[in-house]
Amino acid sequence: MVSPSAPSRPRSVLSLVVLTAVTLIVLMSRSDNSISRRVRGVARDVFAPVGHLGAKVTSPIGDVFSGVTKFHKLKKENETLSREVDRYRNQALQSVDARRELAALLRLDKFQNPEDIPTLNARVLGASPSNFELTFEINRGTNHHVGLFNPVVTEAGLIGQIVSVSKSRSLVRLITDPRTRIGVRLAESGDVGIANGVGPGQALPIDNIELDTRVSPGEAVFTSGLQDSRYPAGILIGTIGSVSAVKAGDLHRRVSLKPVVNLRRLGFVKILLWQGEG
Repeated sequence: MVSPSAPSRPRSVLSLVVLTAVTLIVLMSRSDNSISRRVRGVARDVFAPVGHLGAKVTSPIGDVFSGVTKFHKLKKENETLSREVDRYRNQALQSVDARRELAALLRLDKFQNPEDIPTLNARVLGASPSNFELTFEINRGTNHHVGLFNPVVTEAGLIGQIVSVSKSRSLVRLITDPRTRIGVRLAESGDVGIANGVGPGQALPIDNIELDTRVSPGEAVFTSGLQDSRYPAGILIGTIGSVSAVKAGDLHRRVSLKPVVNLRRLGFVKILLWQGEG
């Protein structure tokens, strides 16, 4: 059976060792050099295990402090790298957005200007929240020679006209707005009619097409540019979407056109600095 006093033995041994060390120091101070040298040698042999033990005891403590220091250093480095990653990501996103905008502006230059009319590029700032007033705002106004009823286009075709102007901004009404009426000409037959806006996402019915006019789905429809028109001739508006069969009592053919421009995705537009008849 283990004695209750067994755990105190290492402490007793350590005390004895310390006492012996003190005694040896005193002896070395009073002995001649040869004796002193021999005693020091014996002391080194005796206390070597104690030194190793002390090193083993203090080594984990040093490792802990070293680990804490390294952790804080790594944390700072990680935070720095994270900021660098965010900066490069933002630069990449800005670069992508800049390339997209440049591509949109380059596409605007592909617009087929029917009468070589002076033009001005503009950025779309925002659309009207109302489904009844289909309008959007652009960043050009009278300071840039923009006037009422100037047509507005993209590279694909007509999207609307200016209906309100301030010094630096203008309001554009879309061709699908119920208040819109556009004189149109069918590409194949040359017949003319009036296209009417009826609401967002809807095809525009065309009035006044003669009953004997041959109309085909997919046929291009342009602005007519006839007298009193607010649009110059030759701007593409869309294509024929539907053609109804002629019925008894019909006075005109019932046809409609689909706009060629995606009116929900407008970033940049081109203003034609052309004043119609109003």
